[in-house]
Amino acid sequence: MSLASTAIEPLRFREALGHYASGITVITSKVEDEPIGFTCQSFYSVSMSPPLVSFSVMSSSASYPKIRQAGRFVVNILSGEQVSISNQFARKGTDKWHGIDWHESPLGNPIIAGSLHWLDCEIHAEHAAGDHVIVIGEVKALDLQDVASTQPLLYFKGQYRNLGA
Repeated sequence: MSLASTAIEPLRFREALGHYASGITVITSKVEDEPIGFTCQSFYSVSMSPPLVSFSVMSSSASYPKIRQAGRFVVNILSGEQVSISNQFARKGTDKWHGIDWHESPLGNPIIAGSLHWLDCEIHAEHAAGDHVIVIGEVKALDLQDVASTQPLLYFKGQYRNLGA
């Protein structure tokens, strides 16, 4: 049997990818005074010049079409103390913004209070990829919080994790 004919089982694939540690972000935007957002762990840098970042979102996402309509978004990089925010924005069909303290970015996107850092972006490009959309954003503003002792929120093997000393 050749490797080309061996099917990759989705659960086994997901398990394998779960062994790659990643940070957790919440992608947010605002359309017609309605804040929108979702938890996203597939976020990464693309280019330094111009400054580009990317995230992937399920094609069936209810939030992303509104972000596309706005044409802009903020990447809120969560701190280790924001597990509840990550969980809240990962749920479907609930008021994700209930009890969330936020303010507007220079582009008018919601910045979640207490985030480790944020990047304010305009949508630069989109690419369909399987059951996801790869979104590339051009960073227009950012803020690096002075939180030297604050840990990032990490996800590894299906659980939130902390960095070792």
